[in-house]
Amino acid sequence: MFNQQIASLKYSQFNAGVSTLLKGYREENVNHSYSQSLYHSWNKVFNQPAVNDEVESPQRNTVDMKPAAKALFDELKEQIGEEIFVGEWFSVDQERINAFAEITQDMQWIHTDPQRAEQESPFKSTIAHGFLTMALLPKLTEAVDPDKPQFPTAKVTVNMGFNSVRFPYPVKVGSNIRGKCKLLSVTPIKKGLEITREIKVEIEGVRRPGCVSESVIRLYF
Repeated sequence: MFNQQIASLKYSQFNAGVSTLLKGYREENVNHSYSQSLYHSWNKVFNQPAVNDEVESPQRNTVDMKPAAKALFDELKEQIGEEIFVGEWFSVDQERINAFAEITQDMQWIHTDPQRAEQESPFKSTIAHGFLTMALLPKLTEAVDPDKPQFPTAKVTVNMGFNSVRFPYPVKVGSNIRGKCKLLSVTPIKKGLEITREIKVEIEGVRRPGCVSESVIRLYF
């Protein structure tokens, strides 16, 4: 009986000691966390510049441009947001649609079967492939005319792709279409310029365009 009381007393003392130890540990950690939080908060406040202090601007990487690139950059940056090109009308006939269908193996009847399209298509005629319209963009924007280069001072023009492409309205067979370009941005890059343009393909007599794209090209000098 006496031994049991001793054991019970020791167990009770052990629990009390552990509880005291854990309580102290929790308080120490809470105080440490609070102190750290205060330190970071005050450090952030005291490291901020005063109202009238000069703030050092982050350094930006600069690109050394060749004279031809610099001249074109200065010219184009004044035209950002403006329409910079309107092309000539170009006819899309069934022969061209069929040739594109053969090359791409996209032989859907809505493109290649005028009789069925007249009876079953909601457009009542065959229509050009959307990718045919896109493939015609260099022609429509006169970007491939060797006698009239669009950027004559550049040595090479590279197509970097498109940020976006939409086909708001189908280009029906026999339609006349033309390209219109709006300059969105011009950015110096190593050895050249990167140009972003909005290209619209207008359809003669139709309010909605056949294609609206955001094209990115690079010019190297």
